[in-house]
This record gives sequence, C-alpha cells and structure tokens, in this order.
Amino acid sequence: MGCIRVTGSFGKLLAAIMFLLASPLTFAYNLDPNSTTSIKTIAKQMAEDLLTFYTGDKPGGTPGLLPQPYYWWEAGALMGALVDYWYYTGDDQYNKLVEQALLFQVGDTNDYMPRNQTLTEGNDDQGFWGLAVMSAAENKFPDPPKDKPQWLALAQAVFNTQAARWDTEHCNGGLRWQIFKWNQGYDYKNSISQACFFALGARLALYTGNNSYADWAEKSWDWMIGVGFIDKYWRVIDGAHIGTNCTDHVPYQFSYNSGGFILGAAAMYNYTENPVWKDRLDKLLDASKVFFTGPDKNIMTEVACEPVDRCNLDQQSFKAYLSRWFAAITKWAPHTYDFVMPYLRASAVAAAKQCVGGANKRMCGLKWNQNKYDGSTDVGQQMAAMEVTLACMVQERPGPVTHDNGGTSKGNPGLGGGDMGRDEPKPPDYGPITAGDQAGAAILTAVVIISLLTGIGWLFVDETSDKTPLEQFKGFQSSAAAAISAAAGGGATRSLNEKGGIIVGMGSQRNSTNSAVGTNQSIETAVVRIGRVRSESVGTQRRMSNMPIGWPRQSSNTASGTWHDAPEHPSPTFQSNGS
Repeated sequence: MGCIRVTGSFGKLLAAIMFLLASPLTFAYNLDPNSTTSIKTIAKQMAEDLLTFYTGDKPGGTPGLLPQPYYWWEAGALMGALVDYWYYTGDDQYNKLVEQALLFQVGDTNDYMPRNQTLTEGNDDQGFWGLAVMSAAENKFPDPPKDKPQWLALAQAVFNTQAARWDTEHCNGGLRWQIFKWNQGYDYKNSISQACFFALGARLALYTGNNSYADWAEKSWDWMIGVGFIDKYWRVIDGAHIGTNCTDHVPYQFSYNSGGFILGAAAMYNYTENPVWKDRLDKLLDASKVFFTGPDKNIMTEVACEPVDRCNLDQQSFKAYLSRWFAAITKWAPHTYDFVMPYLRASAVAAAKQCVGGANKRMCGLKWNQNKYDGSTDVGQQMAAMEVTLACMVQERPGPVTHDNGGTSKGNPGLGGGDMGRDEPKPPDYGPITAGDQAGAAILTAVVIISLLTGIGWLFVDETSDKTPLEQFKGFQSSAAAAISAAAGGGATRSLNEKGGIIVGMGSQRNSTNSAVGTNQSIETAVVRIGRVRSESVGTQRRMSNMPIGWPRQSSNTASGTWHDAPEHPSPTFQSNGS
C-alpha cells in the first residue's frame, strides 16, 4: 500500500495539532464557576500541583511539615485546605496524608504545641492547626483510630491552652502574638491571634452547645472593639504593642484578619440567633470590600502588599483563608450567599486564568486582578486558587454538623491541661537515671578524654622530624621548662606553631604577631550573627506579625487617630476619618 501525502492548508493544520499535542500545554484553566464538573476537574489538578510542595509523606520527610522556608503554621493551613478539598469533591486520595500530618504534629500533650516548634510557634500558628481539626469535625472528615486523639478534642485542647494565656496584665486582655517569652513579637498583640481564638470559640459553642465557649468569643470580640483593633468603620487592623498599652496601632488591613472575624461572627449569629451578631457580620462584610479590586472591583486582592510587590511567603496565602471563610459563612448565615458568591466566582475565574506557570504550565500566580501571569509560584498561591475555585460549589454541599446533628467526632473538654497558660517550654522528661545509664556515661566520658588527649598529642608531633614521638615529647618537656623559666624572668612572648611546638621569643611584643594571632584577631573582630528567630535566612525572615518585609518604620499619631508612612516611602496613608 502506498503512502498518503497530506498537502496544502489541511496538512499545515494537522502539523500544528501534532505540535501542540507534543508540547506542554500553555493554556490557562477555563473555569466555569457554575459547573460542578469544571470546578472538580480543575480543583483536582490544583490540588495535585499543591501537593508537589509537600514532602512530609516522602522518605526522610516529617509528616505535617513543609520544607524550608515555609513556617509550621502554613502546613496546618494546608491540611485545612485538603480537608476542604475532600469535603467539596469527595476525592479521598489525600485523606491518609492529612490524618497522618494532623496527628503527628499534636505534641506531647495533644494540643499542637510540639517541642520542635518552640522557636516559631505563636498563638496564631497554633490557632490555624486548631481551625483545621475543627473543620475536620464539622465536615465529618473520617475520624482517627480510637486510640488517637479525636478532631473535636484537639480543637478543644487548642482553645483551652489559649484561654489560659489571655493576658489581662497588658492592654486589659487579649492574646500576645508569640507564646514563648524570648521570641520576637512577644510584646505584640495581633488581630489574627484573636481571630483564630474568637472563631474557634464560636464554632466550638455551635458544635458542642457549651455556652462557655460563646462567652469567651463575646469576651474576645469586646476586647477587639475596646482596644480599637476593629475600628468604627469595621476595618480590622493588624495589631499593636503592649509597651504603649496597645495604642500604637499598626493599621494595615490583611484579608485573613477580616475573614477570621467574619467567620466567627457568622457562627455566633447561628448559635445565638441574636440580630446583634447579624448586624456585626454584615458590617464586617461591607468593610471587606476593600479586598476586591479590578475594573469591576470584584477580584480578591491582598491590598496591603500586592500592589507594591511586598507580599512575603505568609501573605501570599491569605486569600486562601478569606475564600474558605467566605464560603463557610453561607451555611451559618444564608443571607450572606448573595453578597459573597459574586466575589468568589469572579475571583475564581480570574485566579484560574493565572495558572500558567511552572514547568507544567499550570501553576497559579498571586495577582488575580491582572491579565498576565505575575511569575510567582508557591504554596500560598496554589492553595488560594484551589480554595476560591472550590468555594464556587458550596451551595451543593451539606452544612457543617454539630454534636446533636450528625457529628461523630468525640470531644475532651479537659484536653490541653498540661500546657494551659504555659509561656516556656517544658524540660524533657528523661526519667530516672539507671545503673546502665551511669555505666554508659562513664564509658563515653573515657572515650572522649582519650580522644582529646590523643588529639593534643598529635598537635605536638612533627611528622617531618626523624625523632620518634617519644623523643619529641621529651624535647617538648625541655622546651616547656625553658619557656617557663624565661617567662618568669620577664620580657618573653610566646606563640604556638601549627605543628612544631612552642616558639619562645625574648624580643619585643611584635614577635608574637604570627599567623595564629592574626587569625584570632580576625575572629574577635568578625560580626557575630545571633539566632534569627522564626527565620532561616534574611530573605524569608518573618517580621512583626504580618508587616511586609522591607517596609520602613512608621510614625504614628495615636492621639489624632492618624498613621502615615515614613516620608521616603510612597505608600498610601491611612486616615481614621474613613478617607
């Protein structure tokens, strides 16, 4: 049979098709936010790409940890996102990974205060793990084995430890940002720590029916209003320092601060059925419009840092939580559906169009309000795009369960008691010292001493000498005696040759400036780098709460209620008169 030759325009078209099939696809997702099939298909690929950043389930990885430079809290937020993924799609392929991570990081007392996070863990960090397991309980994520701590009990443990850290000594209440005293930010009280605590308390009240959780939620809300972290325009600012009695307000608005209080207010409205909470919820929602930009002002934007390209690793993920919580409130306060869904749908379509990065040409970017890919790819961007996509189908999913309405997760109201109010790590419990321990210690001590003496002896042996080591040692004894005599007579200087023993000089002090002394001087004058808390490198340093890296110090005028950037910085000014 002869070959068929394809010529003309049809041949060119076929060649183009073959080329495209052989090349990586470079088209953005064409999301239909009204199609369940479209949402699930795209979210599945987004989740697959998101998990390429996680190594905790790989050989050598630690369950529940993202690799450097990501902080511990974001891994907790990631597990919460994967609980959402299962809740929306029913795809359980990541469930074991999530269970493993959520249980591995609970710490010695099952309250998400693991020993290996004492240099990084703040109240907000712990709070995100608490919110993740709370979602697992509410959404009926498969319960852990009976011999393991349960989702509801873990959420209660987090709440218990934080309630005991409520600090009335400074600023008349509130949680500090940091848990442990030596960490940078221990003198700062920030809104996201309060938001996690407030929302967790409200959701626990709703799930368990225990009014004591609601009382704490009311208390934390009243404190936020009293200290001015929620201002008269319903804007949620970042925080303030205890040194000024929390009057030096840091006014930047981040989406997850607002989102956390919106979430908690919706749960409180559902729990209390009090119109006061509906009013608060609606006003917070109205103020959240600031986070939507673009031609139609409907595309979610991290306005404090995106426009000036200052979003750090943490801030790149904040839109994930606003998306997650905007969708969640529609179940507790159905009247909010018509408000939030146009924003979520428009943002989801815009986010999907940004997913053209990475080697596979489908990793998602940060700036959804522009027509071109911004070139950034990270955990936060991927998680945010997936969350806002999934949120489009919230109406088709069942509402969160409670203890009396389908919930299966078991609680433990007293869990976390061992860490209540603790602001210093517990010393390890090594148990009593046994005779075997003492014998082992003696052997190790002997080995160390012998090794040390051998090393010292080797330093004084000259391999180029024809003398035996014993003859050299006897010669060293003579030299040492002479050196001691000379030193006693005065005017001697000494230096140590690398391999040839002690050199004794009777001249001026200049004789002692050999290479070894020069090295010591270099060491003494070198810059000493003292431990960078919450960071591994300058490029990933986590600053005060969520202040973007590189932003200048600010000057404030709290008496007049104004805040201005330093003169050299062109960022917009904040005015408390609503302008």
